[in-house]
Amino acid sequence: MESASPDIITLSGTGEPTLARNLGEIIKVVRDVSTVPIAILTNSSLMPDDSVRRDLCLLDNVVAKLDAPDFETFKKINRPADGIRLGEIINSLRCFRQEYSGKLSMQMMFINENKNCARALAELAVTIRPDEVQIDTPLRPCRLKPLPRHELEEIKQVFLDLGLNAVSIYDLEKPGANPLNMGDTLLRRPEL
Repeated sequence: MESASPDIITLSGTGEPTLARNLGEIIKVVRDVSTVPIAILTNSSLMPDDSVRRDLCLLDNVVAKLDAPDFETFKKINRPADGIRLGEIINSLRCFRQEYSGKLSMQMMFINENKNCARALAELAVTIRPDEVQIDTPLRPCRLKPLPRHELEEIKQVFLDLGLNAVSIYDLEKPGANPLNMGDTLLRRPEL
């Protein structure tokens, strides 16, 4: 079996990784066995929890999702669980930026339902002060149609005009990858 040399260890999964009550312990164990930087992909829903933000401060890179500037759009796109409040998430992202010295990336997924919210989302991002804003649209197979490149470029320009460091998913080069086990990979991704 071949070995791989990771450049980053990313905590993510099918569910929200900040739901793990032992997130801080997980991060410490990873730090004990590796010097590779650690990141997390979060939907930001638990950012209002002080203990979650404290655990996230242990990471090198936090990629926090924000797809809507108002609660109606938030409900439509993200379908939050009862009790999840967009205003609390936004305020806690601002608090987190003050507490956190690592790289904060905001991930914003644009689809037809929120593409007209670009200016409002960019203005929110200015108040959060992320190191980077990732302008995304769904490119993997799913029920939602991706926005075309030209529309995402227009959205990215709104962020750039406000002085934000923004990158579009269409800007990124897809890195080459050699699966350790092609048979296992094809079971999970038969479309390859």
